[in-house]
Amino acid sequence: MNVLEVENVSQSFGGLKVLEGVSFRMEAGERVGLIGPNGAGKTTLIKVLSGHLPCQSGRIHLLGQEVTNMLPHRRTSLGLARSFQINTLFPNLSLLNNVLLAVQGTKPARFQMLRPITAYGDNFARAKELLELVGLWEKRDDLITVLSHGQQRQVEILLALASQPKLLMLDEPSAGLSTAETAGFIDMMHSLTAGTTLFFCAHDMNLVFSLAERVMVLYYGGIIAQGTPKEIQNNPQVREIYLGMQAENAQAS
Repeated sequence: MNVLEVENVSQSFGGLKVLEGVSFRMEAGERVGLIGPNGAGKTTLIKVLSGHLPCQSGRIHLLGQEVTNMLPHRRTSLGLARSFQINTLFPNLSLLNNVLLAVQGTKPARFQMLRPITAYGDNFARAKELLELVGLWEKRDDLITVLSHGQQRQVEILLALASQPKLLMLDEPSAGLSTAETAGFIDMMHSLTAGTTLFFCAHDMNLVFSLAERVMVLYYGGIIAQGTPKEIQNNPQVREIYLGMQAENAQAS
């Protein structure tokens, strides 16, 4: 069974066609990276697949179940988790409480801030395990705002992984990171998401080619190429698009 099946998905805003006939499938454990120029429709596609934007045309199946018109929280209950391009952490809570909330979100019982953390033994153990994976346990009592941008991005990935999702979607996961932070982020992703089905979009080609087993290229709303990182790097059409963009940027500057 495929984890994700996307059939002929199209999306418009007014008269502007943002997605047109997008179709692809993902197998369990596969890592797929989505690239394309600004305005190609990458974030729109992730919003449609995760249910944060209603699908206007086409069909989406998650783990064999049609989810085309399903609300985001119901897709989450089936095993989908996603991060956002913009930080969605709680800035006035500690690092530990941010992670505890994410862990508790996978449980039926309600989490109460006024109860001692130790009252939630299983949750506490899971949160500790996650924070230790990225070396942030010692900062557990720090407010989110004290952490560096790179550390905050790490925490967002942890929150998405708290539910042990069947499919993890990431929207520009390395946005705002320095070259050094991105290198560390890539190592972390290999470690944290081993065996997890991963679908992500990014502008950072080094990130995409380092993480993805398959790369899809979205251009003017349609998938124009897909293949291994090496195949995409050597694809004449893709090279022409990106070289053309670089030339335009050079002229503009």
